[in-house]
Amino acid sequence: MMKRNLMVIGLAVLLSACGFQLRGTGSADFALKEIDLQARNAYGDTVKQVRQVLDNSGVKVHTGAPYKLSLANEKETQRTASYTGNARSAEYELTTTLDYEIRGQKDLLLLSDQLEVQSTFVHDENNLIGSDQESAQLRQEMRRELVQQMVLRLQLVTPARLEQLQQEAEAKAQAEAEAAAAARRAEQESAPLQSPIQLPISQ
Repeated sequence: MMKRNLMVIGLAVLLSACGFQLRGTGSADFALKEIDLQARNAYGDTVKQVRQVLDNSGVKVHTGAPYKLSLANEKETQRTASYTGNARSAEYELTTTLDYEIRGQKDLLLLSDQLEVQSTFVHDENNLIGSDQESAQLRQEMRRELVQQMVLRLQLVTPARLEQLQQEAEAKAQAEAEAAAAARRAEQESAPLQSPIQLPISQ
């Protein structure tokens, strides 16, 4: 397990040395030429890496772009994957998930999905510093993998597809608004009419 993790870390270093290019490709090509980018953690490493890949690939990232990529939620969980003979944890499994959305004009939701990366590391109680370093390096590699998945998803998105989704979202929003208005009218029409207040006639 340690050898496998060291190989993963070595590949991560190699990827970063090559300018963080996608596996199997020389560059990242995007049909989208501009996009807005936001994240719940606006100063986090994930959004910084996504922005860097987009910038390096010629995608203009700016506020006011017709479409917005939102990194809505990034979450990490850890569980014990295996135990030693004395029932003390020896291996942990890390899972990182990233929820993202693409929104269009009028802030309408066009696409949403979740990315996930899993990895394991050995917890050596006799070498806590080494275990902490290994887990930190794996977390960096997992974040790079998340970013690569994000880039691959974005490469499949075209302006024509987003325009189609925009039209569908607008039609859905209009239909929902008309249905809500019709429901309000029906409720008002079915409400019982209140009879006028009759004042007692004085003798």
